[in-house]
Amino acid sequence: MTRLHPDFRGMPIAHRGLHDLNDPARAPENSRAAARAACAAGYGVETDVQISSDGEAMVFHDDCLDRLVPGHAGPVRARSAAELGRMTLMGGTETIPTLAELMELVDTPLLIEIKRQHIDVGVGPLERRVAELLPRARGPVAVMSFDPRVIAWFRDNAPQWARGLVSYGYGNAEALASLSEEERGRLSRLEDFDALGADFVSFGARDFPSPACAALRARGVPVLCWTTRSQEEDDRAREHADNVTFEGYAARRPAPAARPGA
Repeated sequence: MTRLHPDFRGMPIAHRGLHDLNDPARAPENSRAAARAACAAGYGVETDVQISSDGEAMVFHDDCLDRLVPGHAGPVRARSAAELGRMTLMGGTETIPTLAELMELVDTPLLIEIKRQHIDVGVGPLERRVAELLPRARGPVAVMSFDPRVIAWFRDNAPQWARGLVSYGYGNAEALASLSEEERGRLSRLEDFDALGADFVSFGARDFPSPACAALRARGVPVLCWTTRSQEEDDRAREHADNVTFEGYAARRPAPAARPGA
């Protein structure tokens, strides 16, 4: 039986919050404003966390500051939580939040992706800090990662929390030079899913149909997907997935499925 709360299947999930693509300074991705907007609109929130130099879980997608923080560059993990918390996102007034601060705002499903762009950063410190914070969640919560080692850590150290494996087709071999063809195939086929004791999958919507996802879904495993950018993409993705992670449009909440015998 999956530990994933049913709301993760029924409530569309705003990718990095309901951020404003047309005016990112007003509601940047992964900001407090984006989280508040998603909750107000009745959506779940997907967010990303990186570790600071002093071990805090910071809400930030990229491993480096360059794209999102004008005037700053370099790895997030090289700065303290206090330094990061003073940095302004995208030229507006929003600053980088800690996961603890974001969790205070979110009362809808919260999907936390643990980022591990650098394999030289050991598994454990960020995962442990996230696990410490999970009891503070005001609504349903789950963790996920592309890295099977993260999911294994939660299996072994915090098994009570819903955990999911993020994947896709792994077709861009040049961008994934650190992974062998065999490793890319194993990850795209979700071969580690059962050994990890994972509860759900979040799969790249552009790589549907996926035989591996179809097989898991037939077993009752929740299949989420990322990232749809129009209602048309949303509708196509739902042929293969139970829910979408979306951005750039107001996702339609699907009607509840009819109960048997109704």
